[in-house]
Amino acid sequence: MKLNRMIGILSILLQKEKVTAPYLAEKFEVSRRTINRDIEALCMAGIPLVTEPGVNGGVSIMEGYKIDRTLLSTLDMQAILAGLRSLDSVSGSNQYAQLMEKLSAGSSNLLTGDTHILIDLSSWYKDSLSPKIELLHSAILTGRKVSFLYFAPNRESSRTIEPYDLIFQWANWYIWGFCEARKDYRLFKLGRMTDLKMGEPFEKRLSPLPDLAQGNIFPYTCQVKAKIQPEYKWRLIEEFGPESFTAEPDGTLLFTSGFTDNTSIIGWIASFGGGAELLEPAGLRQDILAFAEEIRKKHLET
Repeated sequence: MKLNRMIGILSILLQKEKVTAPYLAEKFEVSRRTINRDIEALCMAGIPLVTEPGVNGGVSIMEGYKIDRTLLSTLDMQAILAGLRSLDSVSGSNQYAQLMEKLSAGSSNLLTGDTHILIDLSSWYKDSLSPKIELLHSAILTGRKVSFLYFAPNRESSRTIEPYDLIFQWANWYIWGFCEARKDYRLFKLGRMTDLKMGEPFEKRLSPLPDLAQGNIFPYTCQVKAKIQPEYKWRLIEEFGPESFTAEPDGTLLFTSGFTDNTSIIGWIASFGGGAELLEPAGLRQDILAFAEEIRKKHLET
């Protein structure tokens, strides 16, 4: 892409005193004529480039205009590369790492990235998730509507949206867009979407950014208090954090937190087997008993 190439040329010129057009042409695998056009475009954009003919000639940035080359240190560049590679983990390609290689101007000490930080944004279900991300990203860039079947806890429905932003929040991918059915902006979880199809073009709106506060994405409607056996402390720490419980004198853990709905509470308590007892809301204790009895009936030996 022309923009990526121009950014790469500028990055090289910031790191080297002078480079030749043949060097740039070989670096970016294009013709010298293409490089000359890129240099002209950079000059038109306000970057004062100087071209000197002859044996010792080349292209450089006008003296006195150069940005301090310590603006991005090696550590900065390694951090950027780690982030770019994390995007590659989603699609399975290496297009972002290739862009970073061009930006780093062949400095081998930059290309390795930060080997102590490995970021993989892909899902365990990467084969089904990556195509969704690619389709939605393409729809955002080209301004085309997307239709899909959406599976929510209460029901499934057909939706058509104007897509605006792909969002990775904690452990899941979402698409933010204007929903035709709701006549408003909505956040949809990619893992709950099937049968995605790109549709007709749309005129882009001035889209607001979504508020990703937990209370907006997963609003708590029920406050829970439960007694948890100590062998499940790891689960409470992993799922809710160490502030979610206090240790009782008998060793059990008094857990308190919010949940989005009663069904989630019942399923969560049941997942501990006999290792959890719901204290509040007291009205759900009978529902848990009925849930357990239904499971017992289905698994009785005949």
